[in-house]
Amino acid sequence: MFLRFASERKRREITKLSLADLQVSEVLAFLEHLEKERNVSISTRNCRLAAIRSFFTFVAHREPLAIAQCAEIARIPVKKTSQPAMCYMDAEEITAILREPDRSRLEGQRDHALLAFLYNTGARIQEALDVCPRAIRFESPAQVELLGKGRKSRICPLWPETVALLKALLRRKPRADEEPIFVNRYGQPLGAAGVRFKLKQYVRAAAQHVPSLATKRVTPHTWRHSVGVQLVAAGVDVTVIRNWLGHARLDTTNHYARANLDTKRKALEQVDPTTLGKPPRWRRKPDLLSWLDSL
Repeated sequence: MFLRFASERKRREITKLSLADLQVSEVLAFLEHLEKERNVSISTRNCRLAAIRSFFTFVAHREPLAIAQCAEIARIPVKKTSQPAMCYMDAEEITAILREPDRSRLEGQRDHALLAFLYNTGARIQEALDVCPRAIRFESPAQVELLGKGRKSRICPLWPETVALLKALLRRKPRADEEPIFVNRYGQPLGAAGVRFKLKQYVRAAAQHVPSLATKRVTPHTWRHSVGVQLVAAGVDVTVIRNWLGHARLDTTNHYARANLDTKRKALEQVDPTTLGKPPRWRRKPDLLSWLDSL
C-alpha cells in the first residue's frame, strides 16, 4: 500500500522508485492518507506504521548509508487512542444464550456443549476447539488440559454438568482419543469462523428475551472475558485467575478487576462516607500543630 501510494505521488512506476523517494515526508503523508481518505482506525494506522518501521529497520541493516533516513522514520510516533470498555456478559445473559441451541439436533448439542465448556474454562476459542478426549479426565475430580499460546499447557477443573454434556456429545458423536471433540457436519474439526457465525445467531435470538444482549458485540472471546470478570467478582485471587486463564502477565488479568462495576461498587461501600469533609487527622491534633509551628 505504501509503495503504491508513493508511486502515485511521484508519478512513476513502482519498479522505478528508489530508496531516496521513500523519505519520512512520504511516510507521514501515507499515514494521513490512511486516516482521512481510507478512514482507518487509529490502531490500524499504528499497525501500518509498525510494518513500515520494520521494513526500514531491515533496510538500515543492509544499507548503512541510509541509516539516518531509516532512523528518522523509526522516530515517527504512534498515535494513542482510548481503549474501549471490555465487553462481558452477566449470568442472565449467558444463560439466555445457552438456552438457544436446539439440543435435539447433533449440531445444537455440540454448540451447547462448546459454549458451556467456554464458560466453565474461560478457554480461548482455538484452545477449546483443539480439545481431544485424551485431554479430559472424566472421573472426579474432573479436569481438562488446555494447550495455550507458546505451547504452554494448563489444567482447568470441570463442573460435573460440563462433564455430563461432553459425555453425552461423545456418546452421540464418538471420537478417537486424539481427535477433536467439536467437529462440523462432515466430521472435520470445527473452525473459529464457524463458531462466531453460529454464536451470532444465538445472541440475536437470545436478545429477544434479554434486551441487553442487543447492545453487546458478543464473540467467543467475550465468554473468556465474562469468566474473568465473574471470578474477580467472586473474590478469587488474581494470581489464581491468571493461571486459570493462562495469562503471561498479571497486568492482563487486572483488566477484569477494572472492568467489573460491581467490584468497584463493593469497594466504594467499604469507604466510610462520614469521613468526607473532615480535615486530616494531623490537623485535628493541636499538640502536633504546635510542635510543627515551633520548628
